[in-house]
Amino acid sequence: MQIETFYDENTGTFTYLVIDEETKKSAIIDSVMDYDQFSAQASFGSADRVVQFIEQNKLHNQWILETHVHADHMTAAHYLKGKVGGQIAMSVGIVKVLSLWVPKFETENDTPTDGSQFDRLFEDGDQFQIGNLNVTVWHTQGHTPACASYLLDGAIFAGDTLFAPTLGTARCDFPGGSAKDLYRTIQRIYSLPEDTKVFLGHDYPATGQKPCSVVAVGHSKQTNILIKADTPLQEFVDRRQARDATLAVPKLLLPAIQANMRNGQFGAVSEKGQQFVKIPVSAI
Repeated sequence: MQIETFYDENTGTFTYLVIDEETKKSAIIDSVMDYDQFSAQASFGSADRVVQFIEQNKLHNQWILETHVHADHMTAAHYLKGKVGGQIAMSVGIVKVLSLWVPKFETENDTPTDGSQFDRLFEDGDQFQIGNLNVTVWHTQGHTPACASYLLDGAIFAGDTLFAPTLGTARCDFPGGSAKDLYRTIQRIYSLPEDTKVFLGHDYPATGQKPCSVVAVGHSKQTNILIKADTPLQEFVDRRQARDATLAVPKLLLPAIQANMRNGQFGAVSEKGQQFVKIPVSAI
């Protein structure tokens, strides 16, 4: 297994390209669309870096995987499918997210609520392959109801579930989030062998420092500021909720969730050929 990591400084997001070196087949995890919220301009420089790597190395892309419906950046899944192919997939929990958010945007006309805009919806325990690499899907709710992690031999791609030990964990105050569920999820990850590599969804390093994309299970159990191996449930819930109460709404939350529920597409094209992002007032 070869893992290529692409970091987007604007959103602090890691995109991963998982490659089976024997078959030259690959999967993209948590891609990024470049989006300026002030001008509503979308571009694909970040995604094109992944496309370029795939093309230069003559890879056959099989999957475009999402760990959840992101609130802090837009996915480039739909764009990447058109460029390099692959099935767009995520947790079946997307159906619950759609039921929570589509009514807020009133986008029932162009956002299927059954998840059919995705090529595959994974149940907990589902298995699939990247070439000859075996992957098991874990539902890892807490941050959102649609969170999923992808477990391979010695590695798990955990999205926003865990952060670098100095940052802690994902927030749990979005609709459908639950600090209790996140605690149970992290206990499941902590049950993995201590040398298992946890590939993270984000990092926000200080100026001059390199972003941290991976942490060993054992290291997180010993040093994570919010949840160590022996942290009691209620202590974690209290600390997580107190911290969430101080956090601002992600600046891209409304456009990002809206597009990401459609696998990275904007709204239906109008009669005049224009697409729109709807911003509901006082809806959250």
